[in-house]
Amino acid sequence: MKDGILTGLGRAGRRLTGGFEPTLRLGVTGLSRAGKTVFITSLVANLLERGRMPGMRSVTDGAIKAVWLQPQPSDTLPRFDYETNLETMTGPAPDWPDSTRAVSELRLSFRVEPGGLLAGVRGPKTLHLDIVDYPGEWLLDLSLLEKEFDDWSADALERASRRSEATAFREALEGADPEAPFDIRQATALAEGWTQYLHAAKAAGYSDCSPGRFLLPGPMEGSPALTFAPLPPGEAPKGSLRAEFRRRYEAYKREIVRPFFRDHFARIDRQIVLVDALGAIHAGPQAVEDLRRAMADVLGAFRPGRNAFLTEILRGKRVEKILFAATKADHLHHTQHGRLTRIMEALVTDAKARADYAGAQTAAIAMASLRATTEDQIEVNGEMANVVRGILRDGRRAAFSPGELPEDPRQLLAQGRQGQEDWLGGDYEVMDILPQPLTLAPGEGPPHIRLDRAAEFLIGDKL
Repeated sequence: MKDGILTGLGRAGRRLTGGFEPTLRLGVTGLSRAGKTVFITSLVANLLERGRMPGMRSVTDGAIKAVWLQPQPSDTLPRFDYETNLETMTGPAPDWPDSTRAVSELRLSFRVEPGGLLAGVRGPKTLHLDIVDYPGEWLLDLSLLEKEFDDWSADALERASRRSEATAFREALEGADPEAPFDIRQATALAEGWTQYLHAAKAAGYSDCSPGRFLLPGPMEGSPALTFAPLPPGEAPKGSLRAEFRRRYEAYKREIVRPFFRDHFARIDRQIVLVDALGAIHAGPQAVEDLRRAMADVLGAFRPGRNAFLTEILRGKRVEKILFAATKADHLHHTQHGRLTRIMEALVTDAKARADYAGAQTAAIAMASLRATTEDQIEVNGEMANVVRGILRDGRRAAFSPGELPEDPRQLLAQGRQGQEDWLGGDYEVMDILPQPLTLAPGEGPPHIRLDRAAEFLIGDKL
């Protein structure tokens, strides 16, 4: 007991005398194919070697004296595999690293020394940046906490009714009797059918694919909490399929959704939400409308007043800054980056307003964590056209122009809200490109577009 008291007093004394080293927790999430792993890897590489980070004031004024990696503070979370991912992106045969499949963490430490008038007042300090990587699909599960099984089923089936990817599941559901006694083979078949539909919808560019753990089950694959599916409303006699699916749905919320928010999300100070807006535009008006709704759901996680459970676990704590980043800006000529930013702002208008109301500072940006293209102009029908050049997955080099984005983003959003299946007056394409081989000079991280501005918004005030 005495040793414990002395240890506590020693820790308090170090805090009072300046020994306390502050920690900032940065959450990184996004929906499918948004580039979370690439973002974290490039961010860390460019903070370790800061030659390409002029948009950070602490870099240009020399306040950052040193940056280094440290073991992550959690003994139970896996470490984000920065070194392997960087080698994949910048090695002899560059490729994109594997996507996020679970929560991981990485600690980056800064030695900062203030300049100017503060130099003689404040000494150097150490700031720890804990980067927490987690799948955006899990964040979308927050909305389930406010819904009963019948409410979630009605929403999920209504969305699925408009998507061809759900045809097989709908046919299987027509042959099921939810009020009949529970049968494990039928339950498993329906759950597998719903999971297959979610994977197909995600591949088709849709964003709201819940429950999120069905896509990334990890060690819980096959458990009862991940073996249910939406059912049409009706009676739920004891022992019936509907009664059991209701019970499993509640277990999913209790055993999977709530622990994630309690153990990980509640400790985040700053947040970046990465969005593949170009991928959604390529997929069509309904994918864009789905993305807009998903962004509103994502922001629900940052408004604890709406949800009693979040209010309880956050106890007044709020995420201070949220950045919405439209990724893959290198697929566009820089003359269209402003349009992409405005589309990003329009996509999250409703969600952003709610976050602002809750006290969080928000911003939107178009960026590329790793620039994989170069810009050029080519002659098309006697006129010069802006293009980007990249390396296709089959090894060919190609010049590419995905199409002109509209000046007014409401043109895109309106077509989705009106139920259009295809774009009116234009098509938007994307290309599957690989990172280009790099030769990095000493002191330089991988090339990017506006990664330094993103970092300045997220952590610049703490440096």
